[in-house]
Formats: sequence, structure tokens, C-alpha cells
Amino acid sequence: MGEGHPFRGDRFENAMRFFEQQGLFKLPNVVRVVPEPASREDLLRVHDVSYVDLLFRLAEENCAYDIETPVSRGILEAAMLIVGSAIECGRAVFEGGAKRAVAVGGGYHHAGRSFGGGFCLFNDVAVLVEFLRAKYGVKRFLILDYDVHAGNGTSDIFYRDSSVLFVDLHQDPRTLYPGTGFVHQVGEGEGEGFNVNVPLPAGTGDETCLWALGEVFVPLAEEYKPEVIIANGGSDAHFADMLGGLGLTVDGFFRVARLIRETAERVCSGRLVLLCGSGYNHAVLPLCWYALAAGVAGVNAISVKEPYAVPLEPAECRRTVERTVDEVRRLLRKHWNCFGGYGLNTMP
Repeated sequence: MGEGHPFRGDRFENAMRFFEQQGLFKLPNVVRVVPEPASREDLLRVHDVSYVDLLFRLAEENCAYDIETPVSRGILEAAMLIVGSAIECGRAVFEGGAKRAVAVGGGYHHAGRSFGGGFCLFNDVAVLVEFLRAKYGVKRFLILDYDVHAGNGTSDIFYRDSSVLFVDLHQDPRTLYPGTGFVHQVGEGEGEGFNVNVPLPAGTGDETCLWALGEVFVPLAEEYKPEVIIANGGSDAHFADMLGGLGLTVDGFFRVARLIRETAERVCSGRLVLLCGSGYNHAVLPLCWYALAAGVAGVNAISVKEPYAVPLEPAECRRTVERTVDEVRRLLRKHWNCFGGYGLNTMP
């Protein structure tokens, strides 16, 4: 997207180079795959035809979709490859080529059926869901979005869908784009109870974030028993990222990925796809992405060091998150046994 843009392409090159330096691709259980671009048919499983046509036209005209989301032939080509990466990961996991997979550059969670924004054109998270549904007959999906920004596009797409349990931990939407993802937004119709938001105050660090995951994501996954977990998030929840305000560390990302992997092992035979694309501090992005990939790959420990001094988490953060989790339980109790209810929406 050009020099100076937060989402510019050398982020991916730098991350892959760091993976090489750390020996990730030399591990016996890691295979590197080059994806094919997504097809128009893949996109239309999720996006309105008028929206897809608009983006292709903007690409030809080299015009922006909005002030922060430019479109060109090159950007469109990259977006199609990233969506193709998510599809390739899903194919590998469900055809036996891999138990777990990481799509480097994925997680375009701000794109909805007929809108984009926040650097996102197509929602690869949702396209992956619909690909797995159409190709392999998957019936239960759990999406965990731990990006610093709320996944408004993904939430909107599946807001009325009980076959997709969407769990979203993110910075308080009163303080950050896109301004949505409140606790009371729990889904509608058949999807009521399947849209779970855990907003975190600025400054929330590793221990509190992992505690919240353990209190919300883990028990929901154990009760819902999805056939696959799709995780969405890069490095923008790191304390030094300039577009967010959370307080995670490199080690925190490793522990988050390990928790997700261990949960997948228990609830869905290990089937896990991680879409890793966010992050705007170029000094910490490769480290955090590596930590996530290593955690998914099953590496026991990493030796990567923080490039900055780690700030202390404000004491009020933990108390605020505890109150938020209590409110999540209260609002969703009637839908889930793990929150003290009767599990009325639990699927067989």
C-alpha cells in the first residue's frame, strides 16, 4: 500500500524472513505452502455481487474504497491471495494434509457482505467458513477474534447464524475503531447467544487477557464442541503498537496461541486455522507473528526477547475485565450451561 501506510506489504516479507531466521520452516512438522488466489465464486459465497463488482472496478481505476482503504490491481491481487491462503489452510486441515495451519497475512475482519474498511476488502474469515461449509459439510464453527479491533465485519455476517459461535476479545470500542463490539451485542434471531464480545480496557496485559480467554473462550469451546476453531489476530494488541492500546507482549501472544491450540486439541481433534495479519509496529510485528505461529506449531518455548521495556498493567484493568466477564455470563446465561444456564442454544 505504499511507503508510510500502516498496512504496507513489507510487513509480510519481514515476518517471513524472521520465521526463516528462527528456524520455523525447519521444524519436522511444518510445511510451507504457496497459495492460489481465491476465485470469484469463493468471494460470492459471502459478499454481494454488487460489492465484488465495485472493488474490481475500483482496482481498474486505481481508486480508493475509502480514505484508509486504497484499491489497485496490485492490492486486489494481494487480497485475493490472502483469501486463497485461508482457503488453502482449511483444505489442508480437512483433507488431512495438516492438523493446524497458519495463513500469514489473513484476518480481514472489518469487511462485511457489502462493505469494506479498516484496510479490509474481502472477509477471508467468513470466506473460509463458507468454503468449509460448502466443500466438507462442516456444521459448527468457532471463530476467536483476539485482534485489538473488534471484528465488526465478521460479526455482522454471522450475527443471525447459530452455526458460527463468534467470540471477540478486543479493546473497549468506546476508545478505538470501529466503535462496535459491546457486551450487549449478542446476536439476533437464531444467532442470539452466539455473538460474544469481551471488550478490554486500554492497558490490559497478558495475564488478564489470558484469564478472560480462560473464563469465556475455553468453556464456550468445550460446551459448543465446534468442528474447527478459526482464530483471527496479529500483533496489534502488543503494547507498542501505534494503532491500539492493549498491553500484550511477545510471550503473551505465544501463550495465547498455545491456549488456542490446546483447546482445539480437546474439543475438535486439533483442527485449527490461525489467520495472522494485523500489526503496525514494524519492530515487534515479526516477533509477535512468529510467537503466534510457533504456539500453533507446538513449539515448547521461544527465546525471542521484547525490544522495549514492558509496562505494568494498571490495577483497574483486571477489576474492569472481571466485571465485564460477569456481565457476559449474565447476558448469555440462558444460552450456555458453562455460564450457569440451561444451554438452550447448545447444538447436538
